[in-house]
Amino acid sequence: MAPPLVLVHGLWDHPAVFNRLRAYLAPAEFEIFCPHLPHRLGDTPLIALAEQLEQQLELRYGAEQPLNVLGFSMGGLVLRCWLQLLGGHQRTKRFVSIGSPHQGTITALPCPRWLLPGIADMKPGSPLLNSLNANLHCLDGVECHSFYCLLDAMVMPYWSAALAVGSVQRLPVWNHRQLISSAGALAPVAALLLLNGGDVGNNQEE
Repeated sequence: MAPPLVLVHGLWDHPAVFNRLRAYLAPAEFEIFCPHLPHRLGDTPLIALAEQLEQQLELRYGAEQPLNVLGFSMGGLVLRCWLQLLGGHQRTKRFVSIGSPHQGTITALPCPRWLLPGIADMKPGSPLLNSLNANLHCLDGVECHSFYCLLDAMVMPYWSAALAVGSVQRLPVWNHRQLISSAGALAPVAALLLLNGGDVGNNQEE
C-alpha cells in the first residue's frame, strides 16, 4: 500500500492551493491530506508551524505511519523543519518541494524578526536555514526532489529553490504561482508523485 501523501501550503495560502494538483492526482488511490497551518501573515516561526503539522499528523496517522510529503513555497521549509528537527525523516519515504527557498530568498530581507519571524526565517543565512543546511545527513534515507522556475519573483535567486540533496528539476513556467497552477508544472510533478503509487487506499478531501 502506498503511503498517504501530505501536502503543505505556503505563506498567505490555504489547502485549496493544491486543488489543481489533486485533479492531476485523481488516478491515485493513496490518501491525500492537506492540513491547514495558519501562518498569521508570517508572524508564526517555521518551527512552530512544523510543530502544528506534527500534532495534526499524529492525530490522524499516529507516530509510525510512513508518509510521502510535498511542500509548496514556504511549506517546503515547514516540512524541512518537521523532517530534520522533529524526526519526520524517520517515517518519510519521499519529500518533494516546489518553489521553496531552501537557501533563503532576498524577498524576505526587509522583514524584521521581531515583527514577522516566519518570514525572517527565510532570509539567506538565517539561523534556521543555517541549521537545516548544515545537517542534511538525516535526509539520506529520504527520496528528495526539488522543483523551481527561472523567473520566480518570490524565491530569489531562483537557484535557492534547489535542495542540496536529491534531484533538482526546472519547470517550464513563468512565475511562482504557476508552479502550483500551470499544466507545465503540475504534469511532471504529478507524474513523480504517482510513480510507484500503491493500489490500496483513499483519496480524501479535507
